Amino acid sequence: MTQDAVVIVPGIMGSELRETASGDVLWGLSGAGWLLRAWTRKDGLARLHMTDDELAGKTGRVTATRLLRHGTWTPYLRGQEPYTDLLETVRDYVADPAAICAFPYDWRLPVAVNGRLLAERAREHLTAWRRHPAHHAALAHRADQRPAELVFVAHSMGGLVTRSALDGTHFDDLAADTRTVITLGTPFHGSVKAAVILNSGRGAPVPLPHARLRALCATMPGLHDLLPQYRCVRETGDTDVRRLQVSDVTALGGHPDLARATLDFHAGQRHVPLPDHRTVVGTRQPTWQSLELTNGQIIPHEDGPRPNSDGTLVRDRHERVQYFTVNGDGTVYRDAAALSGHVSTVPLQHGDLARADSALDTVTDILLEDLPQGIPLGEPGCGLTVPDLAEAGAEWPAVAEHTDSVQGLTCTLTNTETGERRPAALQMRDGRPTATLSAHSPGLYRVELHTYDRYTISQLVLVTEPGAGLTETDG
Repeated sequence: MTQDAVVIVPGIMGSELRETASGDVLWGLSGAGWLLRAWTRKDGLARLHMTDDELAGKTGRVTATRLLRHGTWTPYLRGQEPYTDLLETVRDYVADPAAICAFPYDWRLPVAVNGRLLAERAREHLTAWRRHPAHHAALAHRADQRPAELVFVAHSMGGLVTRSALDGTHFDDLAADTRTVITLGTPFHGSVKAAVILNSGRGAPVPLPHARLRALCATMPGLHDLLPQYRCVRETGDTDVRRLQVSDVTALGGHPDLARATLDFHAGQRHVPLPDHRTVVGTRQPTWQSLELTNGQIIPHEDGPRPNSDGTLVRDRHERVQYFTVNGDGTVYRDAAALSGHVSTVPLQHGDLARADSALDTVTDILLEDLPQGIPLGEPGCGLTVPDLAEAGAEWPAVAEHTDSVQGLTCTLTNTETGERRPAALQMRDGRPTATLSAHSPGLYRVELHTYDRYTISQLVLVTEPGAGLTETDG
């Protein structure tokens, strides 16, 4: 048991949002019916769009009320698992539930804005916990009598918010009062998926929910803060790979002012140290790592360049850039999340990094100061590829990646609302174990792949009514 104060910071779209004036829930209701209405009705997400006042910094129209308690779904970002398992796990290893602070935030806003709010909340929480009777009781059982410090457990974008909170601009002693920072799949160097979201549907048909997401994110500072900051744009003929520029972001559908702001923000954050940083990184999942940008349209790739020790790129004998497949958690490729040298790897999808037992076991070890060595990169588990969107009655594949045998593999499809669970047989198809799945009714479903080495890789899939506007292009 730890005497420390734990702050849990969710990822993008991981907080329930309400309209302040009316109290209406804008994001985070339970039930597949709400999700289907949100992503298929023209006005389903209208009130989530950033207003001119919000873009000018006048916030307060929307209030973040709590961490997600129900699974939800977003195109490209796919399933967002609830944070209930993470909260319950941490609760088992703190001196008292009062030692836990869950920090919901308006993920539409800039990371810097939420970093300031987190710094204020963390300072208040640590002060209150140190005065709590349960804290004093916990110290009586500690040989070192060390007063509580902060432990941040941050998923996805939450790690960026945490780094911003600890950059010294809000409280110069907050980092000194922090024992450790645990990040779960945080895109410290950004994610190609953020660029794809801004670009989806520009010049080509796109499923309606994906167009809805594009429209929502085009002026969302929080999404721009997730754009890749590393060399990811392939030049013609593999002559070089460069970073995204403001003109690129504008061409692919983003906002130029927000693109400039995020470049400046990340430049200032790049050298901010995180106290005793422990990184949990998803591996083995096919993950976009680089992109081609031609006439404002993106072609993403699941491989990317690799630097030499002097910063130059590895090239072949013809001086063409060579590309390597690294994989990641399906949203953030491994090297973009591995900011520190203390890395634990788990073969999980991005949304499951704050829910799966293998990730929670790692969090527990770090919380109890029994620091794990991590798993050798690329060794265990396998990857899972499924569509993020399907139609009721249609068949679709679930493919196990990085394994060439069905031995020891099982697959199940579960309706998250009813709990109905159906097994699915895996067969070799094109050299990869594949299960053919189908859902009879619309809803939110969880595909689980259970592996021979006792890992479970899962992914949420939204199933719609047949022909529910899935090829419309307007957002």
